[in-house]
Amino acid sequence: MHAGDIIVSADVVAELNGVLCREKFRRYVTEEERERFLQSLLREAGLIEIEQKIQACRDPKDDKFLELAVSGDADCIVSGDEDLLSLDPFRGIPILTPEKFLDALLKDRSKEK
Repeated sequence: MHAGDIIVSADVVAELNGVLCREKFRRYVTEEERERFLQSLLREAGLIEIEQKIQACRDPKDDKFLELAVSGDADCIVSGDEDLLSLDPFRGIPILTPEKFLDALLKDRSKEK
């Protein structure tokens, strides 16, 4: 994996698919668009096999993201979920809001110039 790579697990992709299939999203995303997006994501992202089960989040459904980060040796977790953000950092892995992640990314890019 390289810096900036996206990693997913089978459980994370299944949850994403389930969310995108919800009635409230159907007016924004067609089934065809959802399928194309998921195919593109799977083509571009690194699929990680979960090596360790984790039970640390106050919302047990979010443990899959911690498992992915640990198993995939992630540099960070990007989330707006307060149940995950309250664990920052988790086993040395920063948990950043999307805004903080983008701010850090822009700072790194400006240093490269």
